Amino acid sequence: MTASAVDVRVAAKRIRRRGGIVPPWWFAVPAVVVYALVVLYPSIAGAGSAFTDWSGVGNAKSFVGLANFKALFQDDQALGALRNTLLLTVAIVVVQNGIGLLLALGVHTQIKSRMLLRLVFFAPVVVSPVMVAFLWKFVYNPAPDAGLNAALGALGLGSLRQDWLGNPSIALWSVAFTVIWQCAGYSMVIFLAGLEGVPAELHESAMVDGAGTVARFRHITWPLLAPAVTINVMLSTVGGLTLFTQIIAMTNGGPGYATDTLSTVLYKQAFVYGKFGYSTAVALVLAIFVAAVSFVQIGYLRSRETTA
Repeated sequence: MTASAVDVRVAAKRIRRRGGIVPPWWFAVPAVVVYALVVLYPSIAGAGSAFTDWSGVGNAKSFVGLANFKALFQDDQALGALRNTLLLTVAIVVVQNGIGLLLALGVHTQIKSRMLLRLVFFAPVVVSPVMVAFLWKFVYNPAPDAGLNAALGALGLGSLRQDWLGNPSIALWSVAFTVIWQCAGYSMVIFLAGLEGVPAELHESAMVDGAGTVARFRHITWPLLAPAVTINVMLSTVGGLTLFTQIIAMTNGGPGYATDTLSTVLYKQAFVYGKFGYSTAVALVLAIFVAAVSFVQIGYLRSRETTA
């Protein structure tokens, strides 16, 4: 073996002992510069508008201090939107991840159609949220002979017909169902990846010891799914707190303010009423709220991973 080959092997061993190849830090400089110019600078510069009465047109603006934030916390519409945002988020996190887990367990078997079922369940995820919103807007058509109401009538359940998007008491849940229908397949894929990482030997040993299906899931599968749970809960929480597209396309926040969220309030205040200063205050509150919830969640879920 030549001296150069020996040197290469020695260098490779040193790299492995150090934990791998560490690229120079300046490789990240172009990406950091672009991110700073496109995201950080506009965000920081725009945040100052929250303390002004800027209308979004021209440069005329006056400093108003915390007046926008004070108005926000005294605005019944904004407080109602916060309530709707929290309700939507809880529903999406619980139901979407519950369905996603059940779907993952169902297709993580030896049934012959498992690959086709995975494709079918995941298909809605790749469809544009706007297209899904308009599809379900048709399904929720209030006419008795159209969409879901027609199906209920054909099944002899005509008494259950509703104005699904026009009834303030159920419109929010109709939107939530649409989001869950589209995104449950995404949660399924993440849970499925976690299930693929559970060693089969553990289940085999547990079966030899007489453990049933429920016991194996509780003591083996569920603890080892902790990383997948963390990812799914974080993604669905952030998605629920910032939900916008489906609501605008399906109800535009109506009827009344029944389906308004903080994101739709932000949009309307800026582009409908021309209150850019106030809308920026809403955006800042929303960003801080999402960040706070995310940090609390990630701390708890990460600690669960270490103890699972």
